[in-house]
Amino acid sequence: MRRWLWVLALGLLWPPHAAAAECGASVWRAYHDTKLRRFPDSDAYFYATQHMEIDADGAPNAYHPQDKGLDAIANAGFPNGGWKGVLVADPSEPSRPFVQPDGEFAGYFVAKTSLQDKTRSETDPARYVDARTVPYIVFPGAFMALSGTGGYGDLAMVRLLSGEKQSPAVIADGGPREAPLGEVSIALAENLGGHNVNPRNGAGKPIGTFVYVIFPKSRFQPAWPVDPIEMERQAIARLSVLGGWDKIISCLR
Repeated sequence: MRRWLWVLALGLLWPPHAAAAECGASVWRAYHDTKLRRFPDSDAYFYATQHMEIDADGAPNAYHPQDKGLDAIANAGFPNGGWKGVLVADPSEPSRPFVQPDGEFAGYFVAKTSLQDKTRSETDPARYVDARTVPYIVFPGAFMALSGTGGYGDLAMVRLLSGEKQSPAVIADGGPREAPLGEVSIALAENLGGHNVNPRNGAGKPIGTFVYVIFPKSRFQPAWPVDPIEMERQAIARLSVLGGWDKIISCLR
């Protein structure tokens, strides 16, 4: 699969000599130590964090019974328990994970994401959002439960504060209930400047402060799959309505 090549087109939202814009946003609420800000009369909100963890879920080669997948099978809760929230159970033997019987990744488990293409079988890896190719965000359970934070399929824009690396994203998975914000897919980490990102230990991930702009109620119908070009267009348009990166970043200074 090819990577969604969006990053260059988004430079239009950050003119190199733009004057600082008046912010106009206020702190809406906090999650742990992260302040969420938003503008009056808008559901969109934004926050900044230096924390980043890498999610491989949804990739067809994320986990393997012999622990040779992109991520460690212990991170999927296997074999000690809790794996049913991450791995697809075998329909013929629900007490064990399903193993892909054929195809390029025969022998691998099927790793789920919360956002899914429900027209496909639960054992089809294509049902889930591929962390290798789709820039996505993981929301902790407690954060997802907060009113107004958005849901699976909602769009986002993400930027490395100190540079020009940026990317659209989609909220595609849920993480541990009280985890900090900042877990992202392999593809999003690499769009933001990472190289050969390793979900097992975080090697290769970008370093810095990352700004996330979330657009609640922006999901498509159906929420997944979506055309990547239209997803890009919608994310850019929604950020532009807020005043673009210039205005967002002025609120963080």
